[in-house]
Amino acid sequence: MKTSLLLAALLAAAGAAQAQSATYAIDPTHTTVFFEAKHFGTSTNRGRWDKKEGSITLDKAAKTGKVDVTLDMNSISSGVPGFDRHLKSNDFFAAEQFPTAKFVGDKFNFNGDKLASVTGELTLRGKTNPVTLTATSFNCYENPMLKREVCGGDFETTIQRSQWGVNYGLPGIPDSVRIVIQVEAVKQ
Repeated sequence: MKTSLLLAALLAAAGAAQAQSATYAIDPTHTTVFFEAKHFGTSTNRGRWDKKEGSITLDKAAKTGKVDVTLDMNSISSGVPGFDRHLKSNDFFAAEQFPTAKFVGDKFNFNGDKLASVTGELTLRGKTNPVTLTATSFNCYENPMLKREVCGGDFETTIQRSQWGVNYGLPGIPDSVRIVIQVEAVKQ
């Protein structure tokens, strides 16, 4: 009887360990997605997407998770209205035809207990390609105002825009685009 009680306790503990997964909603007021691209190899053009939404599922014990982020391509903002219109046009993001871009990542890579990267797929202009976001910082904390756990960090990657059919100005305007993401998500 002691053996069966011990076995039942171990199975219950194993079940509890597997149930460590939590879902976090991306906080749009503490999340920003920026891009940086060289302008004919000289200065750097920068901008961001002002509207974004998504969620993160994270199991810290199992070191697994999933990220699902959607950007409103019509919310691009460079600070220059004429440039924003050009970026939304068919020359770049074709925002009327493809109003959203989406990153879904499900391969979490840890260095010890620290999240090092997330690999997934970016869909932009109707094309999907693999992308790895490298974590330059990641942390979870108890938010004193919300009284809930918040996880977030800074991530970055460099993509070749031509992989998504964004070919305007090549080769004069370089193909490489750096994407920098600061994200915070609130436990639900």
